[in-house]
Amino acid sequence: MCRTWCAMSNECRRVRAIRPDLVSRRMDAHDLDGGPSLDGYLSAIRRCTICRDDPLGCPLPHEPRPTLSASSTATVLVAGQAPGLRVHETGQSFNDRSGDRLREWMGIDRRVFYDESRIAIAAMGFCFPGYDNHGGDLPPRRECAPAWRDGLMARLPNIRLILCIGLYSQRYHLGTLRQPRMTDTVRNWRVILAATKAEQGRAVLPLPHPSWRNTGWLKRNPWFEQELVPALRTRLRTELDL
Repeated sequence: MCRTWCAMSNECRRVRAIRPDLVSRRMDAHDLDGGPSLDGYLSAIRRCTICRDDPLGCPLPHEPRPTLSASSTATVLVAGQAPGLRVHETGQSFNDRSGDRLREWMGIDRRVFYDESRIAIAAMGFCFPGYDNHGGDLPPRRECAPAWRDGLMARLPNIRLILCIGLYSQRYHLGTLRQPRMTDTVRNWRVILAATKAEQGRAVLPLPHPSWRNTGWLKRNPWFEQELVPALRTRLRTELDL
């Protein structure tokens, strides 16, 4: 595998050093429901309660509900940060205003977006992490990616395009290609697309989070909707045979 994809974030490395049992638990899950198959792995993820029962720091303050969708035939991966409250309540990824904006960027409707035979949707954290003191979503839980991410990626062999949404996803999927500022990372999308395709065989396209809290960012960076969004739609038409 290429150096950029394997260059996991320092956070994941620290967590694995502190809590190697998270990796052992993930390995134990390989023996559940059909062994190392994707279906068995997804079943194990959906039963996961690490963040509540064996957390790093404070436990998840509500019932875990890991939310993701994937199939071995999917060619596009939507790699976000963590589900929001509405996703937690409905059990459907990006089933909120952020999802509406993301689908607009992608130029597809809900039918295509939720067709898991074509599009996998898997955030860096699978459960809604709760709110901070200012009413914003907390970061993805620290337990989740070290326990599950590598195994999931290994079970998605046909992914050719990864939509890398937000800082935490970019830390994992871009490695050394990520810039200190998210804006600079997204602005460098042409170089990142070419480099990841050449090194990984999987093209990675960095995106800002489609949250409506980022409306100001979009106004300050008109190049995103003028240049990157049309390129994204063109790429998806090819990858999804639209």
